[in-house]
Amino acid sequence: MGIQRIESVTYGIDDLDECVRFFDDFGLFLLERTEEHAVFETSTGQTLHLDTAPGPLLPPPVEDGPTLREVVWGVDTHRELERLVAAACCDRPVRQDAAGVFHTVDETGFGAGLTLARPRASDVTPRPANALGSVTRWNTALEAITRVRPLRMCHVALNIPKEGREEAVAFYVERLGFRPTDVVEPMGVFMQAPGDDDQHTMLLCHRPDSAGVNHIAYEVPGFDDVIEGGNHMIDRGWREARRLGRHTVGSNVFRFVHAPCGGRVEYAADMDRVDDTYETRVHASTPPHHIWALRTNRDQQDAPAS
Repeated sequence: MGIQRIESVTYGIDDLDECVRFFDDFGLFLLERTEEHAVFETSTGQTLHLDTAPGPLLPPPVEDGPTLREVVWGVDTHRELERLVAAACCDRPVRQDAAGVFHTVDETGFGAGLTLARPRASDVTPRPANALGSVTRWNTALEAITRVRPLRMCHVALNIPKEGREEAVAFYVERLGFRPTDVVEPMGVFMQAPGDDDQHTMLLCHRPDSAGVNHIAYEVPGFDDVIEGGNHMIDRGWREARRLGRHTVGSNVFRFVHAPCGGRVEYAADMDRVDDTYETRVHASTPPHHIWALRTNRDQQDAPAS
């Protein structure tokens, strides 16, 4: 089948202590820490690498400051891995490291790696919900989650220049097997990995007309986790990037937080799942960013009487 999921991501950073504190607050599990780098893990075994001195297999950063340097994609079989490596080798160097990861660079300059996927099962138990005619929670009051733990990295969004955007998309579609699910002509292309059922695994966004990391989204079990996770990050002193809402493309509930490693991270839940019968949608104009977003007038002072 091919690529199943994001297997790992690597950021080049300046302040290791700050980044470690951020992802610990965010709910990832710290696996390793040295003076120069740290490794975190999701519940399903994906890894996040924070490096103050990125190694020679990584390309130069595509933007100033801390930023994403590489996304490694997990492939289901040795045969598919060999096929994808051969496809990438057509017009660019591909180098293999001691861990069996093949490293190359996409059209924008982001590192694009390939390796065997090593998914780990995670016990997912969404909170039971009650509604008239559909009661799933009896004689039990809910309690605060207190510690949100992301299940997985579910998608990555990268900013790319407008010039060459067709070639940037073609690398992932024609070489790596992604398929466009929603093409938003003024903004970018949402794509799904062949082994994923999320509405999108990746977004290449040309609207900013410059290269850089936009965000990485982490799936959590449900709506409450999105809210409580974001509240915890604010309580810990981190800055929210968007109000709580539900996206139009993908339908997922979201909450974004600015990250010291570059770009933003997203708590996400309840994304659309689509199969092979889902046909690519082409949007001549950009759909609204969200179906709804949190609004409040509690902090607004009453307007003076005229």
